[in-house]
Amino acid sequence: MLVGYVSNERYVALPGVLFEFRGGDSVTTATSTISGAVYAEIVPGEYEVVIGREGYGSKIVTMTATPDTPHHFRLLSDQLLGYMWPKCVQGGQLSEFRVHAVEEYELQLWRYGQTKEFIRRIGTYDEHGPRATMQITPDGDYTQTGVHWNKHGYNSKALSQFVEAPQRSGLYYLHALGKSGSFFSFPWVVAPTAPTADVAVLASDLNWNAYNSFGGRSNYIHADCFPPTPTVNSRLELKRYTETEHRSYDRDQYAPLSLDRPDPYNHIDLDENLTDPIGGRQGCHMAAAEWRLLGWMEQQGFDYDYYSETQLHFDQVPLDSYKVLIISTHPEYWSRDMYFRVKEWVFERGGRLMYLGGNGLNCEIEFLDDHRVVHHNTNWSHSEPQLKDDGTEYQSRFDKRVESEANLLGVVFSFAGIMTASPYRVIDADHWTLEGTGLAEGDTFGADSLHKRVPGGASGHETDKISDQSPDNVHLIAKGTNADEGGAEIVHFDTPSGGEVFSVGSITWPASILVDDAVAAITANVIRRFSR
Repeated sequence: MLVGYVSNERYVALPGVLFEFRGGDSVTTATSTISGAVYAEIVPGEYEVVIGREGYGSKIVTMTATPDTPHHFRLLSDQLLGYMWPKCVQGGQLSEFRVHAVEEYELQLWRYGQTKEFIRRIGTYDEHGPRATMQITPDGDYTQTGVHWNKHGYNSKALSQFVEAPQRSGLYYLHALGKSGSFFSFPWVVAPTAPTADVAVLASDLNWNAYNSFGGRSNYIHADCFPPTPTVNSRLELKRYTETEHRSYDRDQYAPLSLDRPDPYNHIDLDENLTDPIGGRQGCHMAAAEWRLLGWMEQQGFDYDYYSETQLHFDQVPLDSYKVLIISTHPEYWSRDMYFRVKEWVFERGGRLMYLGGNGLNCEIEFLDDHRVVHHNTNWSHSEPQLKDDGTEYQSRFDKRVESEANLLGVVFSFAGIMTASPYRVIDADHWTLEGTGLAEGDTFGADSLHKRVPGGASGHETDKISDQSPDNVHLIAKGTNADEGGAEIVHFDTPSGGEVFSVGSITWPASILVDDAVAAITANVIRRFSR
């Protein structure tokens, strides 16, 4: 009978996996096929199953074999991985490091600001048993539940895996260094115990999680749920590649994605420094790019407190203690609690918001608990008009469920200009944000960028523009020169309460701030004025 399928941490089919089915007094062996299918001459019932393949950790599970419901066996490949849990804490709080290693490894704590600053050595880890620091993942879809690392074999107090967060707020990284030379780094957001600066900066950890495909699902790969069988060939099977109209969000309901997973996309190479180009598909719009903004702020002497979006959702960011809130790079996924908390602060209590990113606040998320997040993609196509009952268009997934984010940001993402990058052209050279830049009307700026996935300038990757839901007093300062009128629009507006909003509408802006004088000067002008 077909007992089930076996796949790795990316839900890719694994052929050649060895199985022993132990039931009663009998043992039946089997080997998985090229599609990961597991056929065995067994009868329905309870079994203890031993699973293994070279290059993967062996494990022992119990399962019920049924002819109608194939079991999904999962194996974890031999590699160095890790994450902190919780991933975001206040100074003085504890997080547990959860590392998957098949050899002895050393763990170090670093802070990523204007330099990579070594904080301290955490320790060296290995156990008496063979491969005892290897983690075990559950069977089935653990993207919904978390990976359950440190659940098995970490019961002794002598095996404590907890680290106390430093008192200084910032973006920290744990460096895991394997004895053979392997290396893996993973982020840790440390917020202050009490506000220490006028400026708060948010890490886009909800966006990080939306793109994190560890376990085989993200909000871009199998967004709604797993298909019945694991992947053999992505280009032939995944909706992302087979759907010509890019209707990848064609469901009303989406299974949650857990924050309780390692995130390989936020790994930063050991020798990558602040002013180095940002290579790869993910680093250019995730933590590596956000680090460039933080490092620049420290270079310029701008003090800040660092928080995560998750902490904002759970009302752990005291907005009224700050003059300025900065969101950057790609803060695409927000809850309605986050949105209205910030909107009320800006429109009713004089808060000042700097939006230094693109495609922000575009989709509503919902927390089911402290780690499971549902992405409300609401039957959405990015490339076709999404019409309301009156024939007008929804501007975003967030607009479809709440309101257009243009009401708060002044701009909203549109498909024009996607995956291009260009300089900006000045529209209003007299605006105070351009003071000291020497720029005149029609001049361009922002040609230099560390963003190497989509090179070309500070307006790019994904871009936002003014819409009919932008505040009436939104003021256009500059526009990207991207093709098809796809350039990001830099805007500013104020509110009756004394609040203000400045938006650049571009993912690539933070990747330009260290290498383009005008981008840096404009950002500095806004921080100084907003924090007065």
